Amino acid sequence: MRVSVTGKQLDIGDALRGHVEEKLTAVVGKYFDRFIEAVVTVARSGPMYRTDLNVHVSTGITLLSHDEGGDPYAAFETALEKLDKRLRRYKRRMRKHHDGIPADSTVPAQDHILAPEEEHEEEPLELNPVVIAEMRTSIPTVTVGEAVMRMDVGDLPVLMFNNRATGVLNVVYRRKDGNVGWIEPQGAAAGGGNAP
Repeated sequence: MRVSVTGKQLDIGDALRGHVEEKLTAVVGKYFDRFIEAVVTVARSGPMYRTDLNVHVSTGITLLSHDEGGDPYAAFETALEKLDKRLRRYKRRMRKHHDGIPADSTVPAQDHILAPEEEHEEEPLELNPVVIAEMRTSIPTVTVGEAVMRMDVGDLPVLMFNNRATGVLNVVYRRKDGNVGWIEPQGAAAGGGNAP
């Protein structure tokens, strides 16, 4: 397993790097035998420090967490506490993935990042967004509950998944009221086949 600790607008010393590697390995190790890679970024954000955690585990799940603090150690500790709390909530399901159940199948996909539209009051809005980045990704084939778990531990606002029960693409998302929304094409639950 590889842990990469980098700083933006600050120098990461050996003491902080060692602290991050030790604590992160201990927390993730409670739930998984091993993780493939972890990327920790500490950045200055005005008078505060922000830490972003990005951990890829062997089961194909990506764990994300972030937080701010008055110093780099505090920012890291609170981000790690958030991650640990989410993992503790899904401990039983994590153990299921952890105990040798085969990794879920995935559907290859392309992820596009679009530039924000500029507002022009006088000119009509053109519907030709500018693509600023493209990345390969994959859409997991999981149950609805597993999709919600992946969305939570990945700290994601939305997750598209191939529903294992129906074989149709579905979406789960975090609503503004804190609840989780689930979008399923009509007729999919009754075995309506693949969506167009």
